[in-house]
Amino acid sequence: MKLDGSGWRIERKNLFSMRYRLINMKFSELAIYFDKISQVSSRLEITRILAELFNKLTPDELEKVVYLLQGRVRPAYEGIDFGMAEKMIIKAIISSLNLEKSFFINEFKKLGDLGETVVSFKKQYHSFEEKDIEVIEVYNIFYRLATASGVGSQEVKISLLSQLIRQLDSLSSRFLVRLPTGNIRMGFSDMTVLDALSWMIKNDKSLRPILQKAYHVRPELGFISRLLKEKGIGAVAKIEPKVFTPIIMMRAERLSSAAEILKQIGTCLVEPKFDGFRLQVHYKKSKIQSSNVKSNPKSKVQNEVKLFSRSLEDVTYMYPDIVKGVKKQVKADEIIFEGEAIGYNLKSGEFLPFQETVQRKRKYEIEKMAKEVPLRLFSFELLYKDGVNFISQPFIKRRKALEESIKTTRNLLKNTVVIADQEEVNNEDRLEELFDQEVEKGLEGVIAKKLDGVYKPGAREWNWIKYKKSYSSKIKDTIDCLVMGYDLGKGKRTDFGIGAFLAGILDEKKDQYLTVAKIGTGLTDEEWKQLKVQSSKFKVQKKPNNYLVNKTMECDIWLTPSIVVEIRADEITKSPVHTAGLALRFPRLERFRDDKNPQEITILKEVEKMLKSQ
Repeated sequence: MKLDGSGWRIERKNLFSMRYRLINMKFSELAIYFDKISQVSSRLEITRILAELFNKLTPDELEKVVYLLQGRVRPAYEGIDFGMAEKMIIKAIISSLNLEKSFFINEFKKLGDLGETVVSFKKQYHSFEEKDIEVIEVYNIFYRLATASGVGSQEVKISLLSQLIRQLDSLSSRFLVRLPTGNIRMGFSDMTVLDALSWMIKNDKSLRPILQKAYHVRPELGFISRLLKEKGIGAVAKIEPKVFTPIIMMRAERLSSAAEILKQIGTCLVEPKFDGFRLQVHYKKSKIQSSNVKSNPKSKVQNEVKLFSRSLEDVTYMYPDIVKGVKKQVKADEIIFEGEAIGYNLKSGEFLPFQETVQRKRKYEIEKMAKEVPLRLFSFELLYKDGVNFISQPFIKRRKALEESIKTTRNLLKNTVVIADQEEVNNEDRLEELFDQEVEKGLEGVIAKKLDGVYKPGAREWNWIKYKKSYSSKIKDTIDCLVMGYDLGKGKRTDFGIGAFLAGILDEKKDQYLTVAKIGTGLTDEEWKQLKVQSSKFKVQKKPNNYLVNKTMECDIWLTPSIVVEIRADEITKSPVHTAGLALRFPRLERFRDDKNPQEITILKEVEKMLKSQ
């Protein structure tokens, strides 16, 4: 039976059994599931509850609920935010319940949570407008709220949220006021949703590899969920790259000598390891029929470019010089390729250090800074071109097709987009020599690529191996950590509001964040201030469910998984107090990694390898 306007619902227990419901799900029922999930910490139990919920939803509802579970209305890369600060949400609550502001604020200070505060007032003041609204209707209102823009948009957002608070019950309202903050506090990642989708079909996690592979190529959880429910796992397995939908970028393994690299992958192609912004370029050329005179139609070519960071953020507006270069130099109708953008000296062509290149990551005075710090994009990977998926093709084929896709002039200084240099290497001494050459140029080192290696989105495998500069410390590389929370400052740190922050790594198998350090030194005053500003957006009342923290490491303030920092340390040691079982000795901040998301931080397995290689 197909879904139609009558509201029939298909619920799948597995691929071979179905049952039907006559009504669409109400938001009050969804809120009960949200509440159940927020009260458990076991990942398996969360997966089971999600699967039970998913089974009750139509494909259309499932797509929308998956986004709401993430505190969004669309995938993160589309950049649609609710745009409601806490003050605006408070205005909406006060307006909806007709409360005195001071009365509400006093209660809010006592309870410390907007959701709990609105529940308290909803129980005291019954609204005559209260009714049960369908999930899809609530989603549609939230979509209107999130996409409202321009003059008067704040009033529109407040009005829409007020309307929902008046109409929905107290439990529903708890989650209504948390949604616009983008933090609904479910305590699980996208990977748990993929597990739940597998449980929805098979009552186990056996479909996770297929679902995850599709997600890495097309990170739209709602789209994948809907496709799975409508057409089954076979359709999900056939998902291909789509221009303007970012592909989760592949990552490199790391080794500390040429001998280890050649032993691992043999003869390889060696490229420079740039220290800039990794970008994924999406380009499409289309012809538009346009004419002022009907009898003489003309076709007009329109070139569209989008640039995505490694955290899948659309950063096109930041780099107008690269957009211009792509439009001028790409030889394809459609293409997805990757490169590293690095600043250079206009006169000498020499690379600029990262501290200067990073000035290009900004929201204001973009054109001015583009002239002061011009960028060159060193392209090194082709993923898709003119209807052909290159992801599963050997690297040497991807490289050849990439070279054919970018036109350059002999004067490299006049090219914004260039192909990264490479050399085939099977000799230890030559690899070491190339490494030294790149370090002398001010680069990080080299990347060795397996000749027949495929591109594996989201994976860290031995198809790429990075060989970076060695340091005097026992650890030859930095570690990307999540800022899990912080302690309040004392003395001079009172000004910053932070005395020390808790840093963690990811246990991929358990989808949990484990602690490795509490860092209270090694930051400049400006860095402490920057951390405080960033942290203010992500504060939560209690420790997230997917944080595993020893009692001795508990924080005064907890943060949702959001802020990634690059940490350098002198040594890794065994630790009885850090939940990774390991600790970083003399850790210090190298830089903030705004280009990375919490799923891209260093994993437990990597740190264990680093411990062995010290």
